[in-house]
Amino acid sequence: MQSPRTTRRIKVLVAKVGLDGHDRGAKVIARALRDAGFEVVYTGLRQTIDQVVAAAIQEDVDIIGINQHEGSHFHIARKLLQKLEESGAGDIPVVMGGSIPLVDVEPLRAMGVKEVFLPGTPIAEIVKRLEEIASERKHLAPRAKG
Repeated sequence: MQSPRTTRRIKVLVAKVGLDGHDRGAKVIARALRDAGFEVVYTGLRQTIDQVVAAAIQEDVDIIGINQHEGSHFHIARKLLQKLEESGAGDIPVVMGGSIPLVDVEPLRAMGVKEVFLPGTPIAEIVKRLEEIASERKHLAPRAKG
């Protein structure tokens, strides 16, 4: 996950927002991304939107990944995207994953969530899509295969 101009890897913040105490999926994704060469910041359970945005800015992440299982994905996405804009960090793409109903995927994308990963999405597909999203920000290129 390196830019051809630097040795900087794609940096992803993985967060659990609200009272959702199911963190196995977030930990699996965080480890899988790390193993795939990403730099990963895992914020832990029960984070607030303000904490996630502050950590994303402080850590200078390329992508924010929210793992959600409690059914408040619309509320969290709306508040997170709003707070990012207010903080001058609206260019940081947000992706979501977890127990999100299929019918909610397109409305989340329309709201501004860059991608939604449903249960069972292969890790290789998640890695590829995150590389694409990071490269869209213009300062990183997709990982060279080899």
